[in-house]
Amino acid sequence: MTIPAAFASIAARMSGAIGAPFIDATAEWPGTPTLTPGGSIATPGTPVIIPCRVQFDAVTHAMRARDDYQDRDVRILVLGSGLSRPIDSEATITVETGPYAGSWLLRSVTTDPAGIGYECLGRRE
Repeated sequence: MTIPAAFASIAARMSGAIGAPFIDATAEWPGTPTLTPGGSIATPGTPVIIPCRVQFDAVTHAMRARDDYQDRDVRILVLGSGLSRPIDSEATITVETGPYAGSWLLRSVTTDPAGIGYECLGRRE
């Protein structure tokens, strides 16, 4: 196990034991559609949905400086441990309950400096 994976695992276990700051969520990607020869969608494809743990936080100064920043944007930290797919800006983060319930579009995604997970700029759908 790598050091970042160990730290992510510790964070996930602590969150599970005390209920915060990381909460249950899912990362979802749309399916890859199959197209007809004319370019119409024949089948939409199967979405990819993986469970993850996330924390919502205030945006950073760098996030506020983005041209597309809006006051309703939030910083979303996603633990990377155990994810079967890397988080990217094509994903939507969905939370079922609580103050952050709903779906969140990811405007940007970077890995955090320690490599424990992902730092995302999110906006509610």
